[in-house]
Amino acid sequence: MMSRGSRKLVELFYDVVSPYSWLGFEVLRRYTDVWNINLKLRPAFLGGVYKGSGNRSPDNVPSKYLYMRTDLARLSAYFDVPMASPADPCNVIEKGSLVAMRFLTAVAERELGGDCRLEQISRELWMRIWSRDQDISQLASLSEAGLKLGLPGSEVEELVKLATSQSVKDKLKATTEEAVQYGAFGFPLIVCHVNGRPEIFFGSDRFELMAHCIG
Repeated sequence: MMSRGSRKLVELFYDVVSPYSWLGFEVLRRYTDVWNINLKLRPAFLGGVYKGSGNRSPDNVPSKYLYMRTDLARLSAYFDVPMASPADPCNVIEKGSLVAMRFLTAVAERELGGDCRLEQISRELWMRIWSRDQDISQLASLSEAGLKLGLPGSEVEELVKLATSQSVKDKLKATTEEAVQYGAFGFPLIVCHVNGRPEIFFGSDRFELMAHCIG
């Protein structure tokens, strides 16, 4: 049984271009109350993590890429997350997610407590890529996602404008660098703050160890 003391902080560093980040996000949301944790979403840029860590994306490693497609199909069924591989995943990766992650950083900057809006829009962007094979690389696509969730047009326009600001660009860069400082070489990166120290987990297949660590 999980300890019912004070809630522990768990940070999820993620990028919506990463399907494994989506799996990590959904599982952590399901276990927020079971594990008695406060989940903090930390949108960051996977391309910056690759650069900072010297890692390579799956599309640059053919065997990794082929395995990933099979792996995601199995994980989608196991975790009941509605994934469907895009027609051209390499094109998705090549287009990148910088614009999308700046948009999500803008959403995070406008939150007035908690991550409710950030959670909704992040999930919608994952759905666009990894379920409906839609674009996330253009600001018009991000506006469409915001409007689909019922955000007022004026608010979506403000978020789009904020996403292009220097302050948001700097914030995303700083968050990405923080992930690299934690040792990130890919996403998701999950940081569990336990007894005054960070416990670091990579990927979406370490949940049993996280539960044991959180206590």
